[in-house]
Amino acid sequence: MSVSVGIVGGSGYTGGELLRYLHGHPHARVTQITSREYAGQYVYTVHPTLRGASDLQFIHPDALTACDVLFLCLPHGTASRQIERYAALAPVVIDLSADFRLTSPAAYAQHYEEAHPAPEWLARFVYGLPEVNREALRGARYASGVGCNATAVNLALLPLVRAGLLESAFAEVKVGSSEGGNQHNAASHHPIRSGAVRAYKPTRHRHHAEVAQVLGESVRVQFAVTAIEMVRGVHVLAHCQLTRKVEEKELWKAYRVAYRDEPFVRIVSSKTGLFRFPEPRVVAGTNLCDVGFELDADGQHLVAISALDNLGKGAAGSAVQCLNLMLGFNETDGLNQLGVYP
Repeated sequence: MSVSVGIVGGSGYTGGELLRYLHGHPHARVTQITSREYAGQYVYTVHPTLRGASDLQFIHPDALTACDVLFLCLPHGTASRQIERYAALAPVVIDLSADFRLTSPAAYAQHYEEAHPAPEWLARFVYGLPEVNREALRGARYASGVGCNATAVNLALLPLVRAGLLESAFAEVKVGSSEGGNQHNAASHHPIRSGAVRAYKPTRHRHHAEVAQVLGESVRVQFAVTAIEMVRGVHVLAHCQLTRKVEEKELWKAYRVAYRDEPFVRIVSSKTGLFRFPEPRVVAGTNLCDVGFELDADGQHLVAISALDNLGKGAAGSAVQCLNLMLGFNETDGLNQLGVYP
């Protein structure tokens, strides 16, 4: 079985990542990709790693035609205002923006400070994190993307929540510059961005809504986001208060039970070696998320750690993983890239 794929808003970083993953996919063929600014130009002029690999050209969004699957890589608030049009063009739609991640219109209004443009569509989308919604994604027609910061926090803490061990957590989330997209602004100007350690969202980050949706409202989780000098990557270091005193072997059991069958989550928690804990550069360019932990001497304070590529597992990689589940392909199709080191 082969499916035709369209990418809407394909000149950004996530559009380029989708092209890179789907280039090696055995069942998906990208037949059209849109860009207002670059219409008529070859995709490799914007995504240079595809030179010699793809002769696809950008088309204007108005020229988009019917296909089997549409990936929407549009700025926040855009897809939701045109969802009827996109749903009419393809039976399967995967939106990488934040427009359909939340199931509650009230939660959306609270965190995005405006009413949702198409609230009746929220219930039709499955939140696209396979590690929590795998069965719901099988055969689904609509899937949302995931917030990269939320995914890193969720995958770090999910085993503790499932085991009933997490009372509360505060996570320090460090992110790279590609999280801001490919449109520069005053904060991303190189002389300003280089060497920076900027706490740009100490509280009330929008991704917190996704964390509450996945982990539940009963567990108190807070996080702050700091921009550091890194291009790709999200690194989470979460201080966790456990519900009771535990031994390390119980934590290993909780994490292994949660992730032993997950193809893209690795447990990284060693006593020796340089890479004893998750590090973003190790997973750059992949759909992997590494998670680890260290238990404090008191047995009730735990530091949970995770690392992922914000453009991979935090965006395009998870979207392709959703595609595979929605259409009954092997879940790992197109996603077997290993990281590059050093």
